[in-house]
Amino acid sequence: MIELVRTNDAVLISFIEALMRDAGIEFMVADQNMSVLDGSIGVLPRRILVAEDDADAARKILVDAGIANEIEGG
Repeated sequence: MIELVRTNDAVLISFIEALMRDAGIEFMVADQNMSVLDGSIGVLPRRILVAEDDADAARKILVDAGIANEIEGG
């Protein structure tokens, strides 16, 4: 799996999750439980991961949704 987005923004994570679900793209939100370690203050970013085979389609979905600036490394 490759990292698609890294963010602390819970609303953005929810939005991306909905986009991926609607497109039928499997994803994983990594570091979701790290808030326990950082005291639930949201300092540690969460990462949305997708399979390499789905990466291009997932990126296109984010571009089409107007959040291309959130793509990691892009």
